[in-house]
Amino acid sequence: MLDESLLDTPEALAEADRRALLRGAAEAGARVRTAARHAAEAGVHDLKPDGRPRAILIAGPGAAATCVADLLGTLAGASSPVTRLAPTGVAPAAGALRWELPGWAGSVDLLLITTPDGSEPGLSLLAEQAYRRGCTVVAVAPARSPLTEAVDGAHGLFVPMATAPYEHDEPLAASAPGVLWALLTPLLAILDRTGLLSAPPEALEKVADRLDQVAERCGPAVATYSNPAKTLASELADSLPVIWTEGISAGPAGRRFAAALAELAGRPALVSELPEALAEHNALLAGPLAASADPDDFFRDRVEEAPALHARVVLLRDRPIGGLTAAPTARDLALSHDTPISELEPEEGGELETLAELIAMTDFAAVYLALASGA
Repeated sequence: MLDESLLDTPEALAEADRRALLRGAAEAGARVRTAARHAAEAGVHDLKPDGRPRAILIAGPGAAATCVADLLGTLAGASSPVTRLAPTGVAPAAGALRWELPGWAGSVDLLLITTPDGSEPGLSLLAEQAYRRGCTVVAVAPARSPLTEAVDGAHGLFVPMATAPYEHDEPLAASAPGVLWALLTPLLAILDRTGLLSAPPEALEKVADRLDQVAERCGPAVATYSNPAKTLASELADSLPVIWTEGISAGPAGRRFAAALAELAGRPALVSELPEALAEHNALLAGPLAASADPDDFFRDRVEEAPALHARVVLLRDRPIGGLTAAPTARDLALSHDTPISELEPEEGGELETLAELIAMTDFAAVYLALASGA
């Protein structure tokens, strides 16, 4: 059950936020600026690549690495394939995970290692393997972690992860807002230097500014009725989020939202892109998850029953309203099955800015849902 009264009590939110998730979301803009500064100090802007790499390989544990690979692959487009190297192992523990380069990886490829831990022996071994194959290695991880020496030994580039003092006391959640921007920002700067995407320093500063704007709109001091993130968290209480995305940038933002809901709030969610989502989820919305579905007696006593789980569509868009869109059809389908729908659309801006706004707003919503439901 969601404690909606907690959402409008900033002091109670702060007390419930034992993992500093809300603080990480509020400081996302500052984290981008710090990470960009770390990248500059590491010499990223002085790099003179010989040309574009044939392929980008990304390795790291958890949802953070998955989201980074998804975002970079979306932003790079067809200019160079981006592949995440999934780990193997018997447990999701630093010492149990192993990564392997594909057989075709060689001197024309770029390996990006991204981790909020840095103690994984498997990543150190991967850096050594990449060096033997001739791959260029770049890593973003906490400073003075064991991975630092491995990357130095592979003649690679190491960028210290931008962390906050309060994050050093316990392991970080991979879906925590601060973790994503600390890992992603240096890699954006690196791929800008290789020409795979456009993320110059001024663009990263605009991303930080947009994240600050979202923090002002969605912060804990802003009441629910005028706070889109708190409103979305309230709407998703006792619901199964069915996340539909439209537009290139909205796709990874929706997948990031689903991962954050699972890891931070313990809530399942489905995610799909329009217009394919309309066919994929039509039967789902017409079934027992529809808001109007109740197979039992309407007049039975429900006082001691938990509320039934019903679907709620969350539509994330990054396309202009006047463009080609499946949104009207999506609304009609949801409402025809008595399924409520929530919509988020960023303000105008560059691709990085609109992507950042969608991620930040959904991050805030996931954190509020986690705190208000006691996750």
